[in-house]
Amino acid sequence: MPVANSRIKGLYTMSVEERRNLVAEACRLSKEHVDALSSHGELDEAAADRMIENVIGTMSLPVGVATNFVIDEKAYLIPFCVEESSVVAAASNMAKRCLAKGGFTTSNDQPVMIGQLQLLDVKDMTRAIQAIDSEKDALMAFCNDVPSRMIALGGGCKDITTHRLTTQLGEMLVVHFLVDCRDAMGANAVNTMVERVAPRMEALSGGRAHLRILSNLAAHRLARVKATFTPEEMASDGTHQNGLDIIQGILEAHAFAVEDPYRATTHNKGIMNAISSVALACGQDWRAIEAGCHAWPSVKHGRYTSMSSWTQDGEGNLVGEMELPMAVGIVGGASKVHPAAQANLAILGVETAQELAGIMVCAGLAQNLGALRALSTKGIQAGHMKLHAKNMAVSAGAVGDEIELLAARLEAHDGHRSQSLVETWLNELRNS
Repeated sequence: MPVANSRIKGLYTMSVEERRNLVAEACRLSKEHVDALSSHGELDEAAADRMIENVIGTMSLPVGVATNFVIDEKAYLIPFCVEESSVVAAASNMAKRCLAKGGFTTSNDQPVMIGQLQLLDVKDMTRAIQAIDSEKDALMAFCNDVPSRMIALGGGCKDITTHRLTTQLGEMLVVHFLVDCRDAMGANAVNTMVERVAPRMEALSGGRAHLRILSNLAAHRLARVKATFTPEEMASDGTHQNGLDIIQGILEAHAFAVEDPYRATTHNKGIMNAISSVALACGQDWRAIEAGCHAWPSVKHGRYTSMSSWTQDGEGNLVGEMELPMAVGIVGGASKVHPAAQANLAILGVETAQELAGIMVCAGLAQNLGALRALSTKGIQAGHMKLHAKNMAVSAGAVGDEIELLAARLEAHDGHRSQSLVETWLNELRNS
């Protein structure tokens, strides 16, 4: 169940333990979940050894919670697992700025994934396609005729489509099996299904089954988000006019990303800063999600462009929208193996994979706006450097009180900030 209120004043001023206790109380976390977070999210070696090959250890990354999110009239604290400063703060800041218009709204497709089966050496394409089409119902029944909780819950193969593909090696027939995966990401179920049905496809087509694999371009599993930001909310000082100027600057920055793939790549990376961070925190296959999201603009628009859309409505409000493939699951995989992933899912309180998908695209849109607003006003480095100051001090070799002293001096410094400058200050501090 989501939290009653996602607005937590002064969270950044608390200690890590105080924040963890506050989130644990707000989200009604179990002791096991709290313990998983307080132990730095580490796996024991036995668990790690079961997950991948040749294990030699584990590695930690920070987990922070983004606040202020209201999605479909529900409040959420959203866990981010990320090493980059300003990501959590920017998403939280932008989430607060759309509350006047009710926060974010989402809509999601059914959780359908594509299993691809490649048929080669098909002598008569037309006859093969007709044979497959005529046996579609029988093929789907065969795919679903296995003991499976996913199928028992209403999932399973829902359609079969054929696609003729001309390649440098000649023509091939590719068959798509559209599988409703319910609350699973679905890779194992889909791969098993297409491998099992391959001999029947060979018999029907007269061809040779080659690749049998899930597609990470989840074009039938889209998640959509929309949010409206008033000029007053977008203003830095609360004045309507300044807010309109900021909105205009954001629209100009967005237009750059729409038309230029070099800018679009960095623009979209900012979106994935949030989506991949939430995915990692919740034990999702973030590489698959990244691949699908970056491919989607080219599929939808015929070229690589911005994942997001920003416009201005008749009242002068900024309207953000985004539609992305979102292959996520809350059963199976790391989400059920990694204790910290389980704790982070408990913080969200999600009940379905579709709910998780909607949360992730909301986080992505908020992070995108945070970057656009920073770039079109004071520049991206101001926020980055403020939060990066302590890291620079540590990198210079500072310890204890030296870290706070150097970070404060760096934040107050109006000139060029560099690592060598911090190292010089550290030497001065120690010699004074």
